Amino acid sequence: MKNQRAFIKQLKRGQVYRRSELAQWSRAIDRTLAELVENGTLQKVSPGLYYYPDESTFGKVPPDETALVRSFLKDDRFLITSPNAYNGLGVGTTQLYNKATVYNHKRHGDFKLGNRVYQFQMKHHFPNTLSNEFLLVDLVNNLNKLAEEPVAVLKNVAVKVQEMDQKKIARSLKAYGSLKTQKILSPLLTS
Repeated sequence: MKNQRAFIKQLKRGQVYRRSELAQWSRAIDRTLAELVENGTLQKVSPGLYYYPDESTFGKVPPDETALVRSFLKDDRFLITSPNAYNGLGVGTTQLYNKATVYNHKRHGDFKLGNRVYQFQMKHHFPNTLSNEFLLVDLVNNLNKLAEEPVAVLKNVAVKVQEMDQKKIARSLKAYGSLKTQKILSPLLTS
């Protein structure tokens, strides 16, 4: 018990930790972690990944998505997005999806972190932050994965391209567009 208190004093609420980071504070790290998970002090969010929950008046606060993915990847170079982000473009996508996509340089596949499944996709190039131009290109890249009718969405995309900054779309298209997406969107650009 005394060792657990000393261990917990090292932790900061709201932080996500890798097992390897926590090992420095315990001689029997696996036993300590098992006890702390069992008594609810820590939450195991993935193999080798633990969360020390922050508390609010409504109970335990889930981990920050960015901190969770950063700890999982051991890297700051990633972009979290979702097909739900396409809905804000006004091109006829209205479906809601219960998935998040993480573009990154290290992992590929579906991984459950906490209570959510993330689809990790290895990409050579992706922006640091989401922009409408990137989302438009990404939507066309992933058109075959959406529930909406592709032909109808593409008609709306053609109209939307004319309303947006053509130079920014061209840069996004060159940097992030697949060959198929480039063939679809390039003829729509006027500048």
